[in-house]
Amino acid sequence: MKRFLAIVAFACLFLVLTSQIRGQQPGAPSLPFAKGEELLYRAEFKRALLRGIDVGEFRFSANPAPARTEGTSDALELVADVVSKGFFTKLAGFSFHQHVVSRVDANRFSALKTNKLDEQGKRVRISEANFDYETRIVTWTERDPNQNQPPRVTSLDFTVPIQDVLSMIYYLRTQKLEVGKTFDIPVIDSGRKFLLPVAVTERKRINTALGRLYAVRVEPAIFGPDRMIRTNGKISIWITDDNRHLPVWAEVKVNLGTVDIKLKRVSNNQAQVTAAR
Repeated sequence: MKRFLAIVAFACLFLVLTSQIRGQQPGAPSLPFAKGEELLYRAEFKRALLRGIDVGEFRFSANPAPARTEGTSDALELVADVVSKGFFTKLAGFSFHQHVVSRVDANRFSALKTNKLDEQGKRVRISEANFDYETRIVTWTERDPNQNQPPRVTSLDFTVPIQDVLSMIYYLRTQKLEVGKTFDIPVIDSGRKFLLPVAVTERKRINTALGRLYAVRVEPAIFGPDRMIRTNGKISIWITDDNRHLPVWAEVKVNLGTVDIKLKRVSNNQAQVTAAR
């Protein structure tokens, strides 16, 4: 059960990633997204006796980083929060919380620094990844604040561009999401390197928090023995096929059941849209 909740937390975080880009094309000088925008998603069971029970929710924001942060004046700061919620958390006797801050070089679509807090019940881990573009080495450090032990340190070489758990979708979003296309994205997360395959499999009209819209179905291969989540499963993400490119719905299938992750609210300085419960 704890493993299931951790998987849902990661899937929620992965869905967050896709909401940052608004159809950026290769070679474009800036990222066209709404500054100060906040998206709220809710995860709940889709099938079985727990149908309709909340599992968790998250919020995120994206803004320019302070000037000259991490050696560049064109850095973007992404912040994501994923937290367990509702009756299911009490039933399982377990909660999770993930807080991630990622700084990205917006010009070359490449990660600069990643800070992550991962809380799963009593288990707490704090990690940081620093990407050195002179040596092409990323140094990942993880520590347990509840234990008086030396931190774990891992160093890996990388090629440019390289992505972390938040920035990897930036690279994907520079591509045209056409049905039948696939992408491979190099990613470093939790001290490991991955080559993440992503496939665009379908386009259709669906009901969303923003109304009935055309969307494309994207399937990142994050499950498997050598993948980012080392278990069997599947995740599908529906992204609006318009200039907003908003992720509006994800479906996560694992052994213990199916979870829906749906966009519930979009807010910015101009307007707010709330989905019906």
